[in-house]
Amino acid sequence: MTDDVTKDSNGNVLADGDSVTLVKDLKVKGSGGVTLKRGQLVKNIRLTGDIDEIEANVEKVRGLVLRTEFVKRA
Repeated sequence: MTDDVTKDSNGNVLADGDSVTLVKDLKVKGSGGVTLKRGQLVKNIRLTGDIDEIEANVEKVRGLVLRTEFVKRA
């Protein structure tokens, strides 16, 4: 049996449109030095085909791909 459900760092199931909170400061490559801070709320995520990644729009970065190990469901 394969587990093809996207889960956050705490094991909660994520769905399209959910809001998540970052659990670690993340430097965004190719964004001119933007750093996303721990605790920042990211709204309206989108699931990708990969269970370890989600897509979101934050600050000045559009189409940002985040690893699910760095987010928790808000």
